[in-house]
Amino acid sequence: MDSNSKQAPGTAPAEYGNAGYGYGYPAHGYGESSAQRSLNDYLLILRERIWYVVVVFLVVFSSALVYTFSQTKIYESQASVQVLRQDARVMQSESVVDSTVRSTEDLNTLVKVLESSLIIKRVADRITGEELRQFMAPYEKGRWGDPLTPLEVLGYNRTITPLRLSLVVQVSYRHPDPVIAAKIANMFVDEFLQWNARVRIDESMRAVEDLQIRAEQQRKRVEEQANELQSYREKNDMVSLDQRKDIVTETLKQLNMLATQTQYQLKEAETRWQQVQQRQQNKGDLAELPFIAQNPIISQLTQQIAARKIEIAQMRERYRDRHPVMIQANNNLAQSERELERALASAASTIKAEYESALRNDQEARKQLDEASKDTLALDRLAVQYQAKEREFKINEEILAQLIARMREVNMQATMENSGARKVDPAVPSAANRYVEPRIALNIGVGVVGGLGLGLAFAFFVAFIDDRVKSSFDIESVVGLSLLGIIPQIKKMEQPDKAQIVVNNADRQVAEAFLTLHSSLRLRDDSKDAKVILTTSTIPGEGKSFTTTNLALTYAAHGDRVCVVDCDLRKPNIHKSFRRENLKGVIDVCSGAATLDDVVMKEVHPNLDVIPTGGRAKNPTQILNNKSFEIMISDLRKRYDRVFIDTPPLAAVSDALVVLPLVDGSIFTIFFNKVRRKAAQAAARRLLESNVTCYGAVLNGLNLAVSGYYYAQYYDKSYKDYYVVASPEEEAQMKDNKGEKTAA
Repeated sequence: MDSNSKQAPGTAPAEYGNAGYGYGYPAHGYGESSAQRSLNDYLLILRERIWYVVVVFLVVFSSALVYTFSQTKIYESQASVQVLRQDARVMQSESVVDSTVRSTEDLNTLVKVLESSLIIKRVADRITGEELRQFMAPYEKGRWGDPLTPLEVLGYNRTITPLRLSLVVQVSYRHPDPVIAAKIANMFVDEFLQWNARVRIDESMRAVEDLQIRAEQQRKRVEEQANELQSYREKNDMVSLDQRKDIVTETLKQLNMLATQTQYQLKEAETRWQQVQQRQQNKGDLAELPFIAQNPIISQLTQQIAARKIEIAQMRERYRDRHPVMIQANNNLAQSERELERALASAASTIKAEYESALRNDQEARKQLDEASKDTLALDRLAVQYQAKEREFKINEEILAQLIARMREVNMQATMENSGARKVDPAVPSAANRYVEPRIALNIGVGVVGGLGLGLAFAFFVAFIDDRVKSSFDIESVVGLSLLGIIPQIKKMEQPDKAQIVVNNADRQVAEAFLTLHSSLRLRDDSKDAKVILTTSTIPGEGKSFTTTNLALTYAAHGDRVCVVDCDLRKPNIHKSFRRENLKGVIDVCSGAATLDDVVMKEVHPNLDVIPTGGRAKNPTQILNNKSFEIMISDLRKRYDRVFIDTPPLAAVSDALVVLPLVDGSIFTIFFNKVRRKAAQAAARRLLESNVTCYGAVLNGLNLAVSGYYYAQYYDKSYKDYYVVASPEEEAQMKDNKGEKTAA
């Protein structure tokens, strides 16, 4: 099988070209923010952090179990009371306390009374002795260490629930002892009924006492007035004038009634006439006065005018104002209005006439009354005072009779008052297996749901705060580079062995990854003919030198003449990778101290030459900007098929940006789960802004333990049979064959 056709797990098929490396993600240039995480990404996040979910779930679920099965069993008993809409009417009389339930507010008021501290205190007063000890036994320790009082326990464990669309109120009580729970529930109902009845009786008795006091006062007043009448009659010798007084009184009463009637009629007529005059002065509408509007003619004309206005409004939609029909309609309206004005004027005249007639009638009645009064003046002087005293006496006597009758009614009602409610169902003790707490199913359900919810939330929170590059989504959508290849993590070995891993077969899986990376670069249109390739990274330690040396060795193994140039003048590393000394190199060529032939390390490996830095430079950017460096790169293009340049990280220094214009393209190295997204994104932006082709990113150091979370389609245990490890004899034979090919 040809090495160019080899494809290791963890890299994209070569024919995909620039389509990207992550499964389900297209290649993106920098700055495109339209990419969104798919459901698969979130599932991968959960797969990686599944143990967070499991641990949190187990903690929450076990806590729910411990809490559930460590709780004391609580039993609940329920009693119900019906609120009567109104009391039974034994007597047709008004009650002192209005207990009729007319609205929801009335019912809620009674419910609030049942919930009040007054009822709680009355129930607490009933619990004494041994019953109190049993009742408080489960609550010896309070919530915060202080002992609870019976009032607190009763108020916390009692529930009042009005049943919907009814006048029934349910009283529930919870207690570890079902018998005590039933007793307390019944106590609440009994105390409410007793309190309600007691309130009504007390109010009635207070009303009886008040009526007794007022009746006694009224009785004394009546007796005093009776004595005054008797003394007045004796003093004025009016005993023999009773018959005459009756006749005179009857005549005077009739004249007085007539005068009163005419006076009332005069006031009524005067009031109407004043209203008419006020309307006329204010130019108001007389038809608005009720006594005028009731006139049949005016009412008919008003309705007729309103109908004609409506008719004109409807006709205006069809005819214009000068249309004969409209003119006739307006004339009819005007005629009706004139008739209304005449009718109103006539009504006003009638009101005035009624006022004048009433005035004359009143004057005549008063004249007759005055004439009759003159005839009986002597008798009336005495009789008037007597009648006034007598009338007052009779009124007070009637008031006394009413007070006594009302007092008897209230006194009888007080003995028959009920509570306005009645117990419907008494509370009974619950069965041993009928406890309401702990709610095992609910608590377990909450534990399951809460555990899963908190576990998922914690997993996503950890994923949110973890902003290091690790997935193909991070590289392609966040960093903005296509994924060229994936290099698995290497087991512990020395740096030179890592740098030459593709030729020493220390890790066949890594070697296959570089073979696939080599195939991808050869098949890409923008990189297959590239001669000078630059490698860099975001921060130190991401394996850029490791990628450079192994990729160069891969190209050399496929017959290309390759040269590796170490341009990391600040921290050179290539010479260490090949176990060579860093005596002469790029610095010497650029300074003119040596020629290119003097610094090239020939045949470090077959078809591979190396140019070290020649030491460390104090002014690396000046050296790389030197014309001699540009000439050196140009000369290397002529001598070699491929030139790989290792440069410092972009986030640290700008040396790589100085070299970029002299190369055909660049490779960006990212170490798995090490560099932060924003740092890698910023470095990639600087790389792309140089207008030099960036072939993509190489993900280095992929941890195979978690590779299945992000790259399950590339690294799988089933691929291990395809990684062939050569025996020592086969490796020696391969080296001999390579040597013969080179010599040829």
